[in-house]
Amino acid sequence: MRRLSFAGPPANGLDVLALGAHPDDIEIGCGGTILRLVADGLVANARWVVCSGTGERADEAKAGAAAVLDGVTDREIVLLDARDGYFPLDGAGIKDSFEDLKRAPEPDLILTHRRDDRHQDHRFISDLTWQTFRSSLILEYEIPKYDGDLGRPNVFVEIPEALVARKLEILDTTFASQRDRDWFDAETFRSLMRIRGVESRSASGYAEAFEGRKLVL
Repeated sequence: MRRLSFAGPPANGLDVLALGAHPDDIEIGCGGTILRLVADGLVANARWVVCSGTGERADEAKAGAAAVLDGVTDREIVLLDARDGYFPLDGAGIKDSFEDLKRAPEPDLILTHRRDDRHQDHRFISDLTWQTFRSSLILEYEIPKYDGDLGRPNVFVEIPEALVARKLEILDTTFASQRDRDWFDAETFRSLMRIRGVESRSASGYAEAFEGRKLVL
């Protein structure tokens, strides 16, 4: 298995765009990866876009983003007000917001939902990502859920054990509104990272996994 890295990123660091349909999606799917990029000093600026969430959920989204991006001075947290569960039926506003994102410089790395995710909002965001951005490296993250729709990822990011613990801490302390969900707990998230660590022979034992549909070497 060939190991690649972000060694030698742009002189000023990476421009990272993280996209999530709902509060906590980004933290669950790629929180460890972003924490590692930040810890390694590879993130120059970050845009964090959550497409739904009001009231308590909006507050959680802001707190989660701030915790993961701690140490990144050039960052923007964007909260949209799309209706949870209705993205494909009422997506014009989200599409307009993505067109606004496109007016900024093209990101070096985009983290978004899997195209084959069974949640309709997740698929919609993935489709919009590919419609909007043509030159970025796009990695699609995974979200465990009742649907049993986990795929066969082909890109893995090793997550040091200390950052695994930090990711789990952020999820537990930030998203109090989700604690009554039977799948939302540290055991679920740690187990998935452990399985992906086994699949990628991660030195730490843990990894986050993605689908990379287009990689240019």
